[in-house]
Amino acid sequence: MDPKLMSLFLATAAVFVAPSVARAGPEDDRKAVAALDLAYQAAVKRNDAAAMGAILHDDFTLVLGDGRTISRDDLLKEARAGSITYEQQDEDPGTQAVRVWGDTAVVTARLWVKGVDAEGAFDRRLWFSDTYVRTPKGWRYAFAQASLALPK
Repeated sequence: MDPKLMSLFLATAAVFVAPSVARAGPEDDRKAVAALDLAYQAAVKRNDAAAMGAILHDDFTLVLGDGRTISRDDLLKEARAGSITYEQQDEDPGTQAVRVWGDTAVVTARLWVKGVDAEGAFDRRLWFSDTYVRTPKGWRYAFAQASLALPK
C-alpha cells in the first residue's frame, strides 16, 4: 500500500478508536480532525461512499454558496452512482486551519475541485468551512458551507 495512503488510513482509524480511550487534548483533537477532513476529501475524490458514510454525521447538511442544501443521503447517492469523476478534490497546501472548542471543531481551507460531471468539465477553487462534532462514535462531519467559485 502507498505510504501516504497507509498514513491517512492509520490517522483515520485512530479517530474512530479515540472514543474508547481517554479524552484527547486540544492539540490531539486538532490533528485528528485535520486528518479526518483530508480523509473525507480523499473519499469524495474516489467516490467512496462507504468511507464518506463512516465520516458523515447522520444529520449532515452542506450549504452551497448559492444557497442550495445537500443532505448526507444526496452525497452518498451521488458517490455510489459515480456521477462525478474527480481529477482533483484536494485542499490547497497550507490553507487548512482547524479550530477546536470542546466537542466542536471547524476546518477551513481552500479546495481545488477539477473533474467531469453531467454538465461537463469543471475546474475551480473555493473556500469551505467544515464543522465536526464529537459523538460517542468519535468525530463526525456534521455541517459544511462552501463558497461560490473563486475568480480565476
